[in-house]
Amino acid sequence: MAKIKPLMLLPPLIFAGLAGVFYVGMQRDNPNDLPSTFIGQSAPAITTETLGSFEGVGAGDLNAGEVSLVNFWASWCPPCRAEHPVLLELQEQGMTIYGVNIKDDPAQAIKYINDDGNPFAGIAFDPQGRTAIDWGVTAPPETFILDGDGTILFRYAGPLVGSDYLQRFLPALEQAQSN
Repeated sequence: MAKIKPLMLLPPLIFAGLAGVFYVGMQRDNPNDLPSTFIGQSAPAITTETLGSFEGVGAGDLNAGEVSLVNFWASWCPPCRAEHPVLLELQEQGMTIYGVNIKDDPAQAIKYINDDGNPFAGIAFDPQGRTAIDWGVTAPPETFILDGDGTILFRYAGPLVGSDYLQRFLPALEQAQSN
């Protein structure tokens, strides 16, 4: 009878392990969602650098006693431009939104805001993307819902448009405002 070498068992064991990992990953509720480790935590600091002459984001702004949004954006980002009318609409409805402009040319960002309207109560300028890294932002646009104490309640990656915005973001915002 032929003896089976231990190394011959290694490829099937590796395959079975990978298949198990893939199967568990496919069973998640939303496999495209990147969970944020900041949910339920105090919001990280935001850079004090401002974009041109626009109002900045102060240390106490994020815990001013009301639900607010923090939106990471850039003028070179097409999805950011697509969500801009929604941000303006939210602002008109009384929502306080703070913007963090990341890895952008300041002149282009200022021109964009001046041309298309400013939905932000304050705009921080993050040319190196350090604040975005501190917040766990993977790519603009990303929007965070904060409670009145500055605790992150929800993270939304992608533009605030379409059915995903209506089915996930708006209910989370409504829930935050009702608490």
